[in-house]
Amino acid sequence: MALKRRNKISPNFSMASMTDIIFLLLIFFMITSTMVSPNAIKVLLPQGKQQTSAKPLARVIIDKHLNYYTAFGNEDEMPATLDELPTFLQECARKEPDMYVALYADESVPYREIVNVLNIANENHFKMVLATRPPEKKR
Repeated sequence: MALKRRNKISPNFSMASMTDIIFLLLIFFMITSTMVSPNAIKVLLPQGKQQTSAKPLARVIIDKHLNYYTAFGNEDEMPATLDELPTFLQECARKEPDMYVALYADESVPYREIVNVLNIANENHFKMVLATRPPEKKR
């Protein structure tokens, strides 16, 4: 009497579950990358040779029309005036004492406006970071 196996072991490997996982990861990263928008206001930053590794929590943005905007953390930018900046930064400092403040100023903004914001930060002992865009690669 010859005994036969009923279940044959198949040497084939199914990639169906692997492709499902890869597509789910792709969709996840596409959605999360579009949700992160540190600069919703278009500002043409000046070029810098070195980028900082500090992660700023508060942002002050000056566009080319000299409009001021402020934001803390992942919040949306809110319009502000130069006189409102000290109170905004002090509120941010109460929430996070060791915060960095990033200044995003369009490259056409007069130097006087940038110095005004830097003076406010200096008077209140805030750590300030000037945002720049990375240098263009030479071809």
